[in-house]
Amino acid sequence: MHDRSCQPLLTYTPTPVQEIREPLFDKAGVRVLVKREDLNHPYVSGNKWWKLKYNLDEAKKSGHNTLLTFGGAYSNHIYATAGAASESGFNSIGIIRGEETQPLNPTLTFAKEKGMQLHYVSRTQYRNKTETEFTENLKQQFGDFYRIPEGGTNELAVKGVTEFAQTLHDGFDYLCCAVGTGGTLAGLISGLPKTKQTLGFSVLKGGEFLHTEVQKFLHDDYGNWSLITSYHHGGYAKTTHELLRFITEFGNRHNLPLDQVYTGKLMWGVMEEIKNGCFQKGSTILILHTGGLQGRSANINMTDINNCLF
Repeated sequence: MHDRSCQPLLTYTPTPVQEIREPLFDKAGVRVLVKREDLNHPYVSGNKWWKLKYNLDEAKKSGHNTLLTFGGAYSNHIYATAGAASESGFNSIGIIRGEETQPLNPTLTFAKEKGMQLHYVSRTQYRNKTETEFTENLKQQFGDFYRIPEGGTNELAVKGVTEFAQTLHDGFDYLCCAVGTGGTLAGLISGLPKTKQTLGFSVLKGGEFLHTEVQKFLHDDYGNWSLITSYHHGGYAKTTHELLRFITEFGNRHNLPLDQVYTGKLMWGVMEEIKNGCFQKGSTILILHTGGLQGRSANINMTDINNCLF
């Protein structure tokens, strides 16, 4: 029987492809496009929409009415899950790494406004979040819930991103995306024809381990993808003055909002790879804008954000 896609619980707005023009691209002989998935939903934007789609469906089918997930104080995933739960009729619980800090930052303020119950655990406890004892303690405290992992990456998330990749029309040779946990990259690789090259740009320092994480979700042999780990600007949620200046100047030139955690590093990395002649002349590069712009809407103290997780 043909496996038809379920009717999503979240609203979805079709997104445009924006062409970016720079003298550098003419010199390198490449064309650069941006798939604006940041515009697909006001709260559950970018790849988060696709990663949550089938998890929400599974939670509903299994009779759960509460979603529980994990993240740091500035987590895109916490923000998106709170928004998705509110729109889809679920209760939600966020297990937040670190102590509560008042006043709440805009990410956690939004999550709380959307009805998410915030539960803070120490960084030491948080490291044990996948352990059975930790999960059992959560069940005793909160009762029954549908668990979504940190960053939202699991088989159902990869399934959703694979579905998204299959909707992309021809007209590009390379697809580039930011990588945090590896689920989005795995889904893109699985959903695209093997004639396309998929490039993942790690936002983590020491992100080489993500190659193994991505491979866990691939159920075929793919030789058409690469993980690039040179453009993290110090590590997850860390930044540099150069990156912040680039985000502002590039964004102003092209009316393209970027954030300092994911898409800014991605765009920086793509530009550097083009400068270095890493793309074949005559090729078209499609950059996936994965949203996460809520992080730039706040006056974030970058010293505080440096130790946050996904």
